[in-house]
Amino acid sequence: MEYRDDTKLWIFKPFGGMMMNSNAGLDAYLGILLDLYMGRRIVAQLGFAPTIYYRGTGVDLGFPLEFRSSVELAYRFDDRSRLGVQMYHLSNASLGWKNPGTEVLMLSYSVPITRFTGKK
Repeated sequence: MEYRDDTKLWIFKPFGGMMMNSNAGLDAYLGILLDLYMGRRIVAQLGFAPTIYYRGTGVDLGFPLEFRSSVELAYRFDDRSRLGVQMYHLSNASLGWKNPGTEVLMLSYSVPITRFTGKK
């Protein structure tokens, strides 16, 4: 689950989220996003966030502090929702005794929170 705020901090937008896996692993993050519009419908989004990683019984990434670098290419609908493909990399930047890193490729669907609150 991820929350992407529309507040601008210069050219960046804050975001945060949490991921869990079936091995009791947990990754929580807070960072910044940059939207690059290619016309009215296509959006490329770059992101960076430090994360706190708890392995559970899953993959040992070498250190509890990881860094998440992401890129997403999405189609933006009239209601401002987006359907996209995102790829991100998690790495501890060699802060730990090992740094295997991991890559994730996922399909994403983002919905404006105003759809649930009724506010514009």
